[in-house]
Amino acid sequence: MSSPTTAGVHYRHPPGPLHATLLAGSVPLFLGALLSDVAYYQTYQIQWGNFASWLIAGGLLFCGLALLFALVNLIRAERKAGHPALYFLLLLATWVLGLIDAFVHAKDAWAVMPAGLVLSIIVAVLACAATWVGLGPRQGGVK
Repeated sequence: MSSPTTAGVHYRHPPGPLHATLLAGSVPLFLGALLSDVAYYQTYQIQWGNFASWLIAGGLLFCGLALLFALVNLIRAERKAGHPALYFLLLLATWVLGLIDAFVHAKDAWAVMPAGLVLSIIVAVLACAATWVGLGPRQGGVK
């Protein structure tokens, strides 16, 4: 019988410093791309589209490396507490839709809109959700 202090305790190793930095670093890059798309949509200045393309590329790099760490953590997880599969799937969805967003942003000038803006919104929300799940509060202590 488990004691009340250990009942419902989930053990999960928190991400290491490099993993956490890569994960948290993808959020401002994808949010910056979203804000650049909003500025492009309002001003028609092509440079905002270029900024968004570069920010998406950086976000994909950070997210892809965090995805590799998440895959290793998913494979090595002793207990499936803390939703490591959900975290991995959120990161995977962020990266795949971010890649599609990068392809959309590779189009010429105004052809990026409105699909690029919509995809940037979705990717930014997914990046925030993945970071919330990956770095969010945990129950219990460290195993």
